[in-house]
Amino acid sequence: MKKYIKKLIKLINYEREAEIELMVSEIENMSGQKREELGRAINKVKGKYLGKELGLNIVQFGRSEIIDTEISVGDMVLVSTGNPLRSDLTGTVTEKGGRFIKVAFDSRVPKWALKKKVRLDLYANDITFRRMEDNLKHLTLKGKNALEYSLNKRDPQPNRDNIYIDYIDESLNESQKLAVKNSLTSQNFFLIHGPFGTGKTRTLVELISQEVRQNRKVLATAESNAAVDNIVERLVLNKKLKITRLGHPQRVSKDNITYTLAYKVEKHSLNDKIRRIHKKIDKLIEKRSNFTKPTPQYRRGFSDHDILYYASKGKGGRGISAEKMKSMADWLDYNLEIDELHDEIKRVENKMIKDIVETSDVILSTNSSAALDSIASTKFDVVIVDEASQATIPSVLIPIAKARKFILAGDHKQLPPTIISDRAYDLQDTLFESLIEKYPHKSQLLNVQYRMNKVLMEFPNSEFYDNNLKSDTSVNNITLKDISDVEDDDALMFIDTCNIEKNHEKHLKDSKSIVNHIEARIAIKVATDYIKAGISEKDIGIISPYADQVKLISEKTNIEVKTVDGFQGREKEIIIISTVRSNEHGQIGFLKDLRRLNVAITRAKRKLIIIGNSNTLKSNATYDRLINFVDDKNLKVVI
Repeated sequence: MKKYIKKLIKLINYEREAEIELMVSEIENMSGQKREELGRAINKVKGKYLGKELGLNIVQFGRSEIIDTEISVGDMVLVSTGNPLRSDLTGTVTEKGGRFIKVAFDSRVPKWALKKKVRLDLYANDITFRRMEDNLKHLTLKGKNALEYSLNKRDPQPNRDNIYIDYIDESLNESQKLAVKNSLTSQNFFLIHGPFGTGKTRTLVELISQEVRQNRKVLATAESNAAVDNIVERLVLNKKLKITRLGHPQRVSKDNITYTLAYKVEKHSLNDKIRRIHKKIDKLIEKRSNFTKPTPQYRRGFSDHDILYYASKGKGGRGISAEKMKSMADWLDYNLEIDELHDEIKRVENKMIKDIVETSDVILSTNSSAALDSIASTKFDVVIVDEASQATIPSVLIPIAKARKFILAGDHKQLPPTIISDRAYDLQDTLFESLIEKYPHKSQLLNVQYRMNKVLMEFPNSEFYDNNLKSDTSVNNITLKDISDVEDDDALMFIDTCNIEKNHEKHLKDSKSIVNHIEARIAIKVATDYIKAGISEKDIGIISPYADQVKLISEKTNIEVKTVDGFQGREKEIIIISTVRSNEHGQIGFLKDLRRLNVAITRAKRKLIIIGNSNTLKSNATYDRLINFVDDKNLKVVI
């Protein structure tokens, strides 16, 4: 166990170093303009202080030119006016507009940040890594038990006897009910396997509500803020639940702000007492300013104790007059009173936090925020972790270490955690995948999907889920004809570019990524035709596995274009996929990561269009089966 924990600490430090090195290297070797083109910096903006919000200082940075950036709400940014690496001013993005971006700061904002020609850089956040390392170094018995299951050093106990459950959401299907029931009766852990569109969040919301009914205190977490917000939005519909959302209020969806700990503290009845104490402090600071602050040049080696002693005797010394000594002593007296009042504020704040946390049925946070001091001493009966198949073991261990029982929800057939460092690649092996392989009887597959037309489900179902999924009747035959005048019955189309001359993938200068100009033109043409036929832009998404292809297409359309990772957990009426690879050697690069293929082809509800060169793609067995599938169903168009 000690060896394994040491290995995990080493891996997260490799990943930490890789993230920081990537950021530093880019800032050192790229111009601000180039970094902005990559979407990781914003140049020449002017700051304007907007005031305080939930205890944070808000600054709006803006300019007359359009701001097109990958920097998103919740990201940390480094603010500078010269060399970014010489600045230590960081803040959190709270809002984005076409020509502005708002940033929240924990501390006072310096005047230089409110000038013209300010630069914002996407910043590598070290806090998450520090929390993971600290948790591993002080891992609780509950956390060690979770690792023992994974390492075959401990066997889970059987579920408790059957219990009667009065389901709140009566429309849950049989597999969802079984997932809730088995999770409730499990003594150690349970795994909810939720493929695309199978109502995983809905199942978790029912489970959380049922756990609270059993008088259990619940900690519910996920890797991303978006997933936590998703659970909060569903949970608040149950008016009986008392829920509190932890974490930076500016990383929380605006609809959920009133459930945050920061908001509740601000609205707590004891806050009046804090305001009164602050007024006292302001008056004392004013009085203290009438006396001499004992800086080194005035105190001349005298300690605080010496100054107070000499002043009490009416004496001076070392060239300091008795009057000056008395003035410094008075300053120290007022300062001591101010410090005591600050301590009192801290005690009152801690009392408010304890009161809010203790009276909450459910605490929600990201995995990382589960390390916050505000719940350090809270005893939880169960922890429920969403997106568990996208979280590293050090990440999920933060919440798991806080409860005797844990429930993990995810889909190991979709994207694993994103790892930058080659040396930290083992972090892609998740606790969810390890446990579901070792203890399949401790898992429940959610087997009814509510997202897509049954034809779209057919291939991923056979390729990745052993044909264990089925479509709900409500979506079986949905097509574009239901929402528009488009005469289009087929839910799936493969546009084969194998016969197009000079259809070659290309590397852009100084980039490892790949583009395909012909596929980009086809994707834009297909999307434009649907818009002309009455489909809304917001209902269409374009996916490509390659970042440079995403950028190439984005420059020529207003439609949302993202990498596969950018569309994980999301859906659109129409999805267009540009596979990019087109060469004579059958090289498909990291398209071989079939989990990416699974995510990409399961985002569409009514229409999926895949653009690719069949001659290149069929060198891989799975892509070959996909091409044969569309061939057999007459869904391939060769152009």
